[in-house]
Amino acid sequence: MGLNFAGLTDIGLHRSNNQDSYYISPKGDLFIVADGMGGHVGGQEASRLATAAIERYITTHRDSDLASPVLLEQAVLAANTDVLANQQAHPQLADMGTTVVILMIRAGEFWCAHVGDSRLYLLRESGFFQITQDHTWVAQALEEGGLTAEELHQHPWRHVLSQCIGREGLLSVEAQKIKIEIDDRLLLCSDGLTEELSRDAIITNLQAASTCQEAVVQLVEAAKTQGGRDNITAVALFIPDIAERYYRQH
Repeated sequence: MGLNFAGLTDIGLHRSNNQDSYYISPKGDLFIVADGMGGHVGGQEASRLATAAIERYITTHRDSDLASPVLLEQAVLAANTDVLANQQAHPQLADMGTTVVILMIRAGEFWCAHVGDSRLYLLRESGFFQITQDHTWVAQALEEGGLTAEELHQHPWRHVLSQCIGREGLLSVEAQKIKIEIDDRLLLCSDGLTEELSRDAIITNLQAASTCQEAVVQLVEAAKTQGGRDNITAVALFIPDIAERYYRQH
């Protein structure tokens, strides 16, 4: 159908394993990025479990009567249940957890949900928008006026999550509908990308790419050039006219 989407994950330059996971459905109607934590084995296992559980739940219930925001919430809660069960079965992995960001296209509508600080961005002619809001201590402090935007980027607690998959306290998940226009460019990514690249650098690389594959390669390589201190994952979806018509028919 000429749909344009691609994903890429990279270990980075300083880590010994990759704790990020991502998934793209064959039809290009479900995209997931997860960034694990909790030690080498724990983080890798948590992101893998969460990605698989979310994909499985949405695939199984996509044609059900569940409203899309409920479907996304239940998928994330199912992932949380799986990760918690794995913690209980393997006490050495008790600290494992993961962030996640999801983009789902269902009945011609675009929906996203997230937990943690993996992000969804939207680039269009009128501007560049961060669709998700980080579930971190510093993001909450910024919203409440306790920090400035300048302080946030250098704060030693900027990676402290207020919410993640793999915790008993995860009881609800917010989902939001996104209005999509022709020529929009969407990016899902882990914080290994956003920690290294400025907002302007992300925009420049997204704008310059002629394909999604080119975009994710350029973004990952740019993040590595800037230090590559963490695992880096980028998933891109471009909405040319043919894709917009395809999604509205499905």
